[in-house]
Amino acid sequence: MGVRKSGEEGGVLVLPLAGCALHKSDMEEIRVSPDYNWFRSTVPLKRIVVDDDDSKVWSLYDAGPRSIRCPIILLPPVSGTADVFFQQVLALTAWGYRVISLQYPVYWDLLEFCDGFRKLLDHLQLDKVHLFGASLGGFLAQKFAEYTHKSPRVHSLILCNAFSDTSIFNQTWTANTFWLMPAFMLKKIVLGNFSKGPVDQKMADAIDFMVDRLESLTQAELASRLTLNCQNSYVEPHKIKDTTVTLIDVFDQSALSHEAKEEMYKLYPDARRAHLKTGGNFPYLSRSAEVNLYIQIHLRQFHGTRYAAIDPTMVGTEELEVQTAHPSNDAGGQGAQC
Repeated sequence: MGVRKSGEEGGVLVLPLAGCALHKSDMEEIRVSPDYNWFRSTVPLKRIVVDDDDSKVWSLYDAGPRSIRCPIILLPPVSGTADVFFQQVLALTAWGYRVISLQYPVYWDLLEFCDGFRKLLDHLQLDKVHLFGASLGGFLAQKFAEYTHKSPRVHSLILCNAFSDTSIFNQTWTANTFWLMPAFMLKKIVLGNFSKGPVDQKMADAIDFMVDRLESLTQAELASRLTLNCQNSYVEPHKIKDTTVTLIDVFDQSALSHEAKEEMYKLYPDARRAHLKTGGNFPYLSRSAEVNLYIQIHLRQFHGTRYAAIDPTMVGTEELEVQTAHPSNDAGGQGAQC
């Protein structure tokens, strides 16, 4: 799926059909960038086992002040690894936030995932956290908030291109067969949801990078994530009605239908809405500055409380940055509906 090799029309790149040969030279733009290399060289990747099964390994990047006990945790989509949020980790930690970006072990069941994630938070000695979830990560974030609603572990949610009901993918009847499929077939299923047609350079680079990350996943990792993504399940909003929520979505082409987005708005009528005119499936890569700003605006409302994700000594500098980038917004408003 060599994005930039497929031709340019009026400064806009055109994607070939999913499933084309993957050329490593086409996928280097982000991987060789100074920011990505700085991230990989300065933030160590940790591997943690919290289950009785030693094969279930959580991989994560934990950056920022360890004194923060309510950090923001970033949950990737089906095709993502812990490093797909490197631009959020770099920017937010520079402003004083503690950020944890993680990669899931192989879990085949939502309850099993939620129990494993709870054990991970216990291991990290984190009582409550803020969750940012993209696509599947957003669904898992909601299900974990629902799972722990009697003894809440989630203080707030930021849901990016997320969904609340797996039936939107029309794959519930095949969810129990993914474990049987070879890796190339699973990758083809995922690639089928990637954008096709005209995209700008940053979106093309983001797609290339995510294709590369997809290639790094094992058959079991991919099959288990697709199973979680498609097995019959939906969010029960009454269990998480007291959770503060921001919804981030894009107006251009993404894997989510208009109906799926509208369902999220109905589910969270009081949520702040952060709309991006463009950005595709991976705005945290292709529109990282805007996404980072929306994350900051969301987290500002917790400054000065025990649930602040930022070093208190950095608050003044960080708020000045936000006001400079987005002068019309205040903590209680919904600038750009956020």
